Amino acid sequence: MTKALQVSNVEKVYGGKFGSATHALAGVSFVVDRGEYVAIMGPSGSGKTTLLNCIATIDRPTSGSVIIDGSDITHMRSRQLAQFRREQLGFIFQDSNLLDTLSCRENIALPLTIAHVRASEIDERVVRIATALGVNDVLEKFPYQVSGGQKQRVAACRAMVTNPTLVLADEPTGALDSKNSKLLLERFDALNESYGTTILMVTHDSFAASYCQRVLFIRDGRIFTELRRGNLTRRVFFDQIMGVVATIGGGQDDVL
Repeated sequence: MTKALQVSNVEKVYGGKFGSATHALAGVSFVVDRGEYVAIMGPSGSGKTTLLNCIATIDRPTSGSVIIDGSDITHMRSRQLAQFRREQLGFIFQDSNLLDTLSCRENIALPLTIAHVRASEIDERVVRIATALGVNDVLEKFPYQVSGGQKQRVAACRAMVTNPTLVLADEPTGALDSKNSKLLLERFDALNESYGTTILMVTHDSFAASYCQRVLFIRDGRIFTELRRGNLTRRVFFDQIMGVVATIGGGQDDVL
């Protein structure tokens, strides 16, 4: 199976020149294969936001490498990174970050428009992904006219419409109620299974993580352990995740 993401011995150090150094990441290594659906969990301050930022090209590691689809992004210049980000990565945030002046259809189409994709192809791709995520009936509405759950699914459409190598989801269910969280996660699961979409999700929520095929746990800037779902039921996998959460410290609300 080909690798979508390879993180090798990544370190991120803040400060140190005139004061004490903080090792936000202390040698993190892991691989995400194409088509995998992986969650990252860990206590507050464990380094997972820093890790996501390094993978997302928002921040640069102090050392180590981040290779996405065969390209080492740690050595790219700013212009290369901007193009790579547009073409290879999809982003889903806790807040949908939709543009209120654009309709849901236009929000989803935006990355394709920027990439100068033909209008006929844009329409086809927008409808296809909106249907897959269950928001084809709100395409002509504006973000302020739809529910929070629908907004988040529209944001997911925008992230996935370019068929990126890797979709990065940062607490995608954090602002949703339990019903809409479940609906979003079920759609993610279906997209992963039907289209082979590769998803890396940072979450504090064991329920959300239980939908993934694998969960990486980070503590003190290092990989603490990982769990693989395999043939387990989601209920059993959830219980295993909760067991690790209890081990690495803090209740569920502290695992950020």
